[in-house]
Amino acid sequence: MSLCMGCMQEKGENVICPSCGFDNSEKQQAPFLPYGTVLMNRYIVGAGIDNNGESTRYLCYDKQTGEVLIVCEFLPIGLIGRGQGETQVKVNYEDRNVYNKLKDDFINYYKVLSELRELSALLNVHNIFEEYNTAYVIEENEDLIPFEEYVQRSNGNLEWDIARPLFMPVISALEALHKRGVGHYAISPKNMFITASGKIKISGFATENERKRGTPLKSQLFSGAAAPEQYERNFPLDDITDIYGFCATLFFALTGNMPKSAPDRLKDSRLLMSTTTVKRLPPHVVSALANGLQVERENRITDFDELRSQLSVAHTAKAIQDEISRTASMNISRSADDKKTQNGMSPATITIISVIATVLVLGIVFALLFFNNINPFMNMLGGDTSATVESTASTEWTGPTIPSYIGKTYEEVMKEAEGQPGITILRNFTDEYSDEYKEGVVISQSPTAGSKVTQEDNLIISVTVSKGPKMRELPAIEGLTIDQAAAAIADQGLLATAEYQYSDKYAEGRVIGYKSQQKGDTVEYGTNVIVIVSRGKEPQDSSNNN
Repeated sequence: MSLCMGCMQEKGENVICPSCGFDNSEKQQAPFLPYGTVLMNRYIVGAGIDNNGESTRYLCYDKQTGEVLIVCEFLPIGLIGRGQGETQVKVNYEDRNVYNKLKDDFINYYKVLSELRELSALLNVHNIFEEYNTAYVIEENEDLIPFEEYVQRSNGNLEWDIARPLFMPVISALEALHKRGVGHYAISPKNMFITASGKIKISGFATENERKRGTPLKSQLFSGAAAPEQYERNFPLDDITDIYGFCATLFFALTGNMPKSAPDRLKDSRLLMSTTTVKRLPPHVVSALANGLQVERENRITDFDELRSQLSVAHTAKAIQDEISRTASMNISRSADDKKTQNGMSPATITIISVIATVLVLGIVFALLFFNNINPFMNMLGGDTSATVESTASTEWTGPTIPSYIGKTYEEVMKEAEGQPGITILRNFTDEYSDEYKEGVVISQSPTAGSKVTQEDNLIISVTVSKGPKMRELPAIEGLTIDQAAAAIADQGLLATAEYQYSDKYAEGRVIGYKSQQKGDTVEYGTNVIVIVSRGKEPQDSSNNN
């Protein structure tokens, strides 16, 4: 069986996968696992999917079940090393105690997840084990739609009736995690997916060490969704932190925009939302978003029961019902002499009528306020009554920005980053073809050059390196030695196989030419070309000399 490392489907003898187009002649760059690594004598490791400062996720194939799954490898950047083609993780000697503690945290975190497989919003953990001096988690691999794409397909935002059944299971999942002593701390649109059955799945799981400043890990925070306390060094995270991320993601789903980053909101805490959007949403939902996205923790919603309640109209109806019951009870307990009033109605009846009338009057007043220019929820959010969302960049940014690495060789970028404390460069799992940039040159980066730097340390920048053009020109090799020809062909990103034949023109070991091509022809990168090499002159038959 010959598997494609890009999709884990059978590819036969093809180098380029007929199913997904993946180039199987490539190698996975260190420190990531080499293609085809077998874990537990069972799981075949393929292409990398994503990574953060704590772990890396790869596609994998289960030899026992035939399933395509995901393997998550504990791989804390900065604490370990692994050479090209190697599998064993080498821990920096001075970091060995920290590494072992972080690895235990990683294993314990996923053990909690494995116990919560009945919750629809959480991933299913199949296996947890240690090998190659690190830890691995086998996760289910589902056909998922990125949440950002899902919202974009829905005209850029979701109606509350659509969002509500999607997000309520997420509250239950987060609540269950926190009851077991762990949290997610990276709830954001980038870590949400939609299943084929139309339910939300949460991704991006990592320990608390990865989701705040001041730990040995290179932290990964998602701008707009990370709470203010996550930018503080070693601040203890809790359910209030996850409530902020949840509300930021719900805010994105309902408005199509993320809140400003927490460092920006500490200077200006307003949530900018157009009046059109506010009018479209139920008032209690807008209020809940405002309460869940308070930058000051003491003003924020403090637990998941309260979050669930504020996102439901039930708590408003229950408050009215409790008031009616309380008032009616007080009146019923009065003496029998007060049962009738001058007009003949009981006090309880009068109370109920009074409450209903009050609710109606308040409703009319609220409607007049809500649908006119005086918008109480807009004022609470700190916005204005215009029909458009205000820009979050009212003045030109004068602080530090992300440097540009595009056009530089990967080696130059790594050397440059060494002189920039707090910056970690991660090379994407696979290089890409480029007609514009030579092989080994950076062609893209994320975050993009010029982006604001709003954090003081642990800035991770991922870069994509060029493989050069996809189509390569065959070099002139006629008359060269086989070693010289092989080197010239390899310089073009091609492979060579030698075939030998006699030649009166070329000495033994010299190249006659290509078997099926000629110099100047173009072939695809990674193609194996056949080179004809001279065996010297054909020996004469000795019988002809007699």
